[in-house]
Amino acid sequence: MAGRQPKKTQPIPGALDGTDRAILAALVEDGRMTNAALAARVGVAESTCAYRVRALRESGVIASIRAQLDPGAFGHPVQAVIKVRLGSHSREHVRNLYDSLVNVPGTLMVLHVGGTDDFLLHVAVTRPEELRDLILEHVTIHPMVRQTETQLVFEAREGCGVLQK
Repeated sequence: MAGRQPKKTQPIPGALDGTDRAILAALVEDGRMTNAALAARVGVAESTCAYRVRALRESGVIASIRAQLDPGAFGHPVQAVIKVRLGSHSREHVRNLYDSLVNVPGTLMVLHVGGTDDFLLHVAVTRPEELRDLILEHVTIHPMVRQTETQLVFEAREGCGVLQK
């Protein structure tokens, strides 16, 4: 079956041992770390480390390792969160809007949420006028969008993540 991805198994919640957690913490801190450096840091053999990282990827615990870019360094210093409320909640409308929102220029993240709002769209743009145009040309044009509310982001920090207790 060419082109099909193997089904990822869900890890059992307490199945990650101290070594797995140490590997994950090190990769969260520096995803570019070589296997040799990772193995030395965690205190296991390189072959053991490589096996464990592969198992963590295959099980879906490690979803991806990628570079995090600073939008301001690309000339997009204005960030905002756009709250989107829908007038129609059919699966097809929600799926189509979701697919559309992730492709809006300047989109950093789209969250499909429950509660008063249906989507949160985190964007970065060059100036306020571009934010206005983004909303008018890419969000409110959808007939199922009933209302939007925009909040400017003054500062953002990452949380401690799920590895911290």
